[in-house]
Parts: sequence; C-alpha cells; structure tokens
Amino acid sequence: MNFPILSTLIFLPLISSFFILLTKDKTSKNSSIYISLFSSVATFLLSLFLWYSLDVNSSEFQFVEEKSWINNFIKFKLGVDGISILFIVLTTFITPICIISCVNSIKVRIKEFLIAILILETFMIGVFCSLDLVIFYLFFEAGLIPMFLIIGVWGGPRRVYSAFKFFLFTLLGSVLMLVAIIVIYWITGTTDITQIYEIKIPKEYQNILWLAFFSSFAVKMPMWPVHTWLPDAHVEAPTAGSVILAAILLKMAGYGFLRFSIPMFPIASEYFTPLIYVLSIIAIIYTSLVALMQDDMKKLIAYSSVAHMGYVTLGIFTLTKQGIEGSIYQMISHGLISAALFLCVGVVYDRLHSRMISTYGGLVNYIPKYSFLFLIFALAALGLPGTSGFLGEFLVLTGTFQKSFLAAMLATFGVILGAAYMLWLTKRVIFGNANNSEIKNLNDVNKSEILMLVSLAFLILFFGFYPLPLIETFDVSVNSLIKNYETALISK
Repeated sequence: MNFPILSTLIFLPLISSFFILLTKDKTSKNSSIYISLFSSVATFLLSLFLWYSLDVNSSEFQFVEEKSWINNFIKFKLGVDGISILFIVLTTFITPICIISCVNSIKVRIKEFLIAILILETFMIGVFCSLDLVIFYLFFEAGLIPMFLIIGVWGGPRRVYSAFKFFLFTLLGSVLMLVAIIVIYWITGTTDITQIYEIKIPKEYQNILWLAFFSSFAVKMPMWPVHTWLPDAHVEAPTAGSVILAAILLKMAGYGFLRFSIPMFPIASEYFTPLIYVLSIIAIIYTSLVALMQDDMKKLIAYSSVAHMGYVTLGIFTLTKQGIEGSIYQMISHGLISAALFLCVGVVYDRLHSRMISTYGGLVNYIPKYSFLFLIFALAALGLPGTSGFLGEFLVLTGTFQKSFLAAMLATFGVILGAAYMLWLTKRVIFGNANNSEIKNLNDVNKSEILMLVSLAFLILFFGFYPLPLIETFDVSVNSLIKNYETALISK
C-alpha cells in the first residue's frame, strides 16, 4: 500500500484540532462538537480498514513508513503488527465516545477540551505505531500534556493537586527510560526497533536497561507501590478524562512490556520474573481489599483498574502463549469495561453531582435502563463467563498455573475479591431502598448515553461469546514473540 495510512491515522485528529481552533466564538460549541465527532469517527473507520487490511498470518511489521528526520540520526518510522493494531482500534473507538460524553458533562471551554482530546488521540495512536525508540518516547511523553490540562482545567475541586501528581509521577518515571534509549543507541548505533531486535542487546547490559524501562512502565501501568497517583487522577478528572486514562493510557505500559522489555531484554525479563509476580499479586489482592473499603464510586473503579492491570503484568511475564494472549485480551477487555463503568458514574454524577455510593440506592426502581446496563458492566468487571472480562483472566490464570502454582492460587483469590467489591457496589447503588429523595426524580439515560453504553455493552458481550476475531489477530505475533524469546535464552 503506497498510501501513508499510518501517518494519516496519526495526524488526522491533530489537523482537525486546528480547524476547531479556527471556529468562530458564536458558533464554536456546536461546530467544535461536529468537527471533532466527524474527525474521530473517520479515524475509527480508517483504523477498521487498517485492521481489515492487515495480514494476520504474518508476524512482520506491516504498512511500514520510514522517513529520515534528524540527519539520519533518528527516523520517523511507523508500522503495525497483530498486537499493536488492536490497541489502535481501541483508541479510535473510545475517542468518539469521549467526545459524545463531554456534551453533557463539560460546561465551560468545551472547544478547548475537544482540542485537547484530539491532540491526545494523535499521541496515543503514535505510541502504538512507532518503530523508533525516540519517536515512541516523544509520543509516549507528549500525551502527558493534554491529559495534564484535561485534569487540571476541567477536573474537580482538587484538580490542580491531582494533575501535578499525575504529571510528576509519570514524567519522573520516564526519565530513566530516556537515559536507557541513549545507552541503547550507544551500544547498537541505532534507535530503530526492528534493527535492535536483530542486533540483540549484550546480556551484561540487559538488567540495568530493563530496570530503566520498567521504571517508566511500572508507573504508567500503574503497578504497586507506584499506583497512588491513579485514584486521585480518576476522582478529579472529568468523565471523558477518566475514560481515556483507564481505557487507553494504562495500556501503553502493557504494550511497552510486550514491545520492548521482553524482545529487547529477554534474559533480564526471565531474571526479573519473580519480582513481577510478587508486585502483581500484591496489586491484585491489596488494591482489591482497598476497593472494598471505598465510598466513592470512581475511586473504587480506579482501584479495581490497578487490580486488573496486575493480571496483565502477571500474564505477560508468565512468558507463555496463554499468559501473554490472556494479558492482551485482558487489556482490550478492560479498556471497554472500565470505559463503560466510568461513563456510568458520569451519567448519575451529571444528574446529582455526587460520586458517593451512599447517595444512591434503589436506582433500578427509577432508571431501569441505566440499571440494566450498569449490571452488565459490573458483571463483566468481575469476570462473569459470557463477557469479555472472563476470557482474559482465565487465560492469564492458565498461563500462570504452568509457571507457578502459588502465584496462580493467590491470583485466583483476587478473582473472588473482585466479585466481592463489584457485587457490593451493585447492591448499594442499583438495588435496595433509595437513600436520597432526589433519586425519584432522575431521568433515565438519554439517546446519546444509550448510544455510548449500548455500543460498549454489545462489544463486551460479543467478544465474551466470540473472541476469535481478537485472538486470530494477535496469535501469530505472540507466537513469534515467544519463539524469539526462547531462542534468545537458548543462545545465552
């Protein structure tokens, strides 16, 4: 394909943001919404075409674009494989939903908010397309700026504190990764990811470089104990910000482990596997227990995200086919489920301006459509068979049992805790008696809210019953990743 589809996919939202910037003040709100919605839907359709055109039987990077950037020192190199394409499609699918959601929730400076969302989409897609370490780092870190503004300008009462905490945690965690990229260039003479795969990093450098990349990915994931920025960011962020943060930004770190840590530093990945197991198990159990104690819906869902990401890291570093495929499936599934749950919180928050669980109760008697959809998402979050949340956890646990019976048993205990906090949340919010007289006057979900929530519910149920389209997409790429990893260990 001669058409630069990846560059178009990346920069289409950015170009659209400039058109929004030029809209007149008198008509800026409606014009901005229409432009951003048209742009994001077009980007989503283009990503679907990219997925359709991908040869899933090849583990090679496809649709590669390569341009010299800084005097042949750094190349603007793009490409996708069966792993990265799914994260691109997830990004482009979630963005229009965020734009629709902001119509009800954002009351001031909506034009600037939409510009921030579209710029952030450009950076997120760029992360999953990059085939050069420096380009990846630029996209990876540039996304902090619009997210910082989304939290800091449109967030809650403690938005400035939460925005700076988010920014400093994630930026400081990535400084060591930048140093590691420089060291890799010094060792290999290139920042081209595909060339580094072939050259292979000497084993005496792998441990320290692995830790440098880990410092960035662990914070972004986030892993215990560097997860404390996430609940604050979620609580203060507007609904669209929470959706993007949970659905996409957290997945960048999991993608980074798959794209860099394992293929570039296979010996170090094996060496540090016990560390990952310990941190993942602590995250799964500890944050699940913390979630049980929450009285704020957003904070509960935020802690549940940390627990679910614990399954992702556990699955990735089982370094088995089932574990890695389960972690990828879990990331895609969690992107849909967490987005839906935060949207559900946003729906009732827009009406009663409260996230506290004690404010609600008995919603099923007054807003049954909302209650039905909320129940679907809650059951998916606890991993009910028939939803996408089940298969990812099942594969991760299957892969973990092959490597460590103790780790698998402890992670299985986390599944029980997950069911406990999600059912406890559902009981207090949806069922029982109304705790607030204002609940009786609530309006059920409107057309735009139904569109968002039903589309997510459909995909969660569809991929719960029919996971083949996702698994077929990344199966060959995962097989290649494991084969190269095993070959590197044999040759050491």
